Amino acid sequence: MANDPTGDPALWPLAGLNAGLYPMVMTDKRAVRGGAKQGIGLRDLGPGLLTGVADDDPSNIATYSQVGARFGYQMVWTLWVFYPLVVAVQQVSAQMARATGKGLAENLREHYPPWICYSLVAALLIANVINIGADLMAMGGAARLLWGGPRLAYALGFLVIIVGLEVWIRYERYARALEVLSLSLLAYVVTAFSVRADWHQALVSLVPTVMPGHHYATALVAIAGTTISPYLLFWQAGQEAEIAARDPTKQPLVVRPAQAPRELRRIRFDTYIGMALSQLVAFFIVVTAAATLGAHGITRVDTASAAASALAPLAGPWTSALFAMGLVGTGLLAIPAMAGACAYALAGVFRWPRGLEARVHAAPRFYLVLVAVCVAGLGVALLPMNSMRALYLSAALNGVVAVPLLVFMMILARRRSVMGRFVVSATPLVVGWLATLVMAAAALMLLKSWIM
Repeated sequence: MANDPTGDPALWPLAGLNAGLYPMVMTDKRAVRGGAKQGIGLRDLGPGLLTGVADDDPSNIATYSQVGARFGYQMVWTLWVFYPLVVAVQQVSAQMARATGKGLAENLREHYPPWICYSLVAALLIANVINIGADLMAMGGAARLLWGGPRLAYALGFLVIIVGLEVWIRYERYARALEVLSLSLLAYVVTAFSVRADWHQALVSLVPTVMPGHHYATALVAIAGTTISPYLLFWQAGQEAEIAARDPTKQPLVVRPAQAPRELRRIRFDTYIGMALSQLVAFFIVVTAAATLGAHGITRVDTASAAASALAPLAGPWTSALFAMGLVGTGLLAIPAMAGACAYALAGVFRWPRGLEARVHAAPRFYLVLVAVCVAGLGVALLPMNSMRALYLSAALNGVVAVPLLVFMMILARRRSVMGRFVVSATPLVVGWLATLVMAAAALMLLKSWIM
């Protein structure tokens, strides 16, 4: 049993663990000055918000539910501790893309040996396919809980909806639809307030405390993996690199540096809000699980849909249904990000035309990858594989690939030959390297638990 990840109840569903090519353009100084004075507001939320809400996918919800069920409120402190780490790495990825006009994979491909980029992208593809399969089955299970019927039929239906929207709907409308869909995360806020949570204990537990034991350490690894995931870096960078395609008045910052002050403020604001929403929702999921599952001695949660089902006799069918509806909504948000991250990564590696703004005939291979990854995910869902084992494999791949990816990204972010005047400043640089060290420790702990 030592090498069997499903044999240890403490092995969670670690879903996370899972200047030069553009022509110079004359700048209208008056327009730039006017744009620089414009304030940053909710209308500027976009890539960072969508990345943050995509981080709370059904597999991650299973992890947070497991944490709350097993440890009660004791680990809610980790959510705010990891917040600056994920903000830093996402901000670095987005700033690099906006400055260069290139996605993360394309920057890696241009400045490192090809085999490095190929290896990282290959691991990303495998991990995301497995994760998509697990999320589709979780969504199918949630739908069956809500409306009855076969789980696979729901999973297939959700897949058709996701692929259809991502391929055939213009990006501007699609992004707005995702932003509206992000309201589904409020289901977990309402759920937390509908159960008898010990809010005093939840607030007291915001003070960091560390407990001895293998199970607690494994839970820390799980939270690290669900918070910092490689696909989130590729997804936000890909969207930032695509800004010039959506707005002809904008160019990469190395070409039009006068736009930098406002654009960098927008990226920071967008990333802060998106990741704050992600961590806040995670907090309410942990609280809900602690107040219901943990309080009644249910300390093992294999899937998010299992958590939703377990809530029915403890907190009532209404709470269970609300939790399940949140699962469907978060899956519809997260799977497009996972598939899109794969498409952006492969397109960057092979220099294909890319972007959700492009028509299908203008970027056929980009959209082919997107569809193929989703279909492959459904194929994984059909395999006779234990869901915990599938998520564990995905987590291991994500955890391993995150470390070198962060190292290479942080090095590029300080190179003037790459970033021009927009090299990453000291604060995100230091916090980003700290996040890299944390992920390295998490990956080592995960691999150790796998082989011992």
